[in-house]
Amino acid sequence: MMMKEFRELRRDKRTLAMLVALPLLLLIVFGYAANFTVDELKVAVVGSQADAVVDMLEGADGEATGDRTLDVVSSDPGGSDGDARDQLRDDHADLAIVTGDALSDDASGAAPIVYIDGSNLFAAQSANVLMAGLGDQVTSEILYNPDLETSWVMVPALIGLILTFIGTIITSIGLVREREAGTLEQLAVMPFSSSQVILGKITPYFLLACFDMAVVTLLGMWIFGVPFVGSVVAFVLGAAIFLFVVLGLGVLISTVSQTTGQAVQVALMTLLPQVLLSGMIFPLDAMAAGVRWIGYVLPLTWFTKISQGVMLRDASWDYLWLPLVILAVMAVVIFGAATLRLGREISPKGAR
Repeated sequence: MMMKEFRELRRDKRTLAMLVALPLLLLIVFGYAANFTVDELKVAVVGSQADAVVDMLEGADGEATGDRTLDVVSSDPGGSDGDARDQLRDDHADLAIVTGDALSDDASGAAPIVYIDGSNLFAAQSANVLMAGLGDQVTSEILYNPDLETSWVMVPALIGLILTFIGTIITSIGLVREREAGTLEQLAVMPFSSSQVILGKITPYFLLACFDMAVVTLLGMWIFGVPFVGSVVAFVLGAAIFLFVVLGLGVLISTVSQTTGQAVQVALMTLLPQVLLSGMIFPLDAMAAGVRWIGYVLPLTWFTKISQGVMLRDASWDYLWLPLVILAVMAVVIFGAATLRLGREISPKGAR
């Protein structure tokens, strides 16, 4: 009996992969990615004293900075207070320092002001430690999440997680059940192309996911007081493209799964990395470089950037275009692959 179970396990590639790959994944994630402390902070400096402040930051000792690395990403002596805020709004920097004539009239001649991006929660917490180390040399103000509420950062990410769950697990299970019932093969004799079949199959899930997205967003705003300060159009556009990505992923999973159990296994193996490595729980900036790159190939990472940017910071299109384009490319590639695989399955002559 023991040898029989070993032989069956050897033939079950998916279960074997979960037994081997999943523990390794968890080890890597919690060994290299499970870190809440952001040690490198991106800094933008504006105002007539920008160069002097940059020199001060570069010469700051470890006691003053708490052993944190300050990466000056921009220095603009002619910049204004608005330029500093824009640097944070479009996620170019974690801190923005306003000096000299860039200060408002009632603050001119005072110490530089440091704006902190509160929507980047862990970086903001590290920045607060840094501000305490600098003492009264500067004054600080937290933007976009003044009280550093965890819910303000988590709710936009949870919207993406819910869409991912519906798109991958629910969609893949629904299509695999049709295969188990023998109804999927009947599509081969119907006058539909594989792309039409996929669109017909995923439309109910797409509408359900849109409803869930609206409910979760409104409840998050009502219960947790999460603001929505940006463009509704940008948010809806990003969510729609992201949905095509995860729904296509669900269809793709269904084409490589013969049973509901197999579909759940594969879907969980694609869902778990997105939860752990998308920046939703652990900040990407705190991950080791060897693990961080994985987060940038996950669709949830880019939707979280869109949802947090729109809801909390009113991010401009200059910031949003990159996540939108990346998600659009993912949608084309994944949806195209799902169409080809399903086409080969339902057509005796291959994809149509």
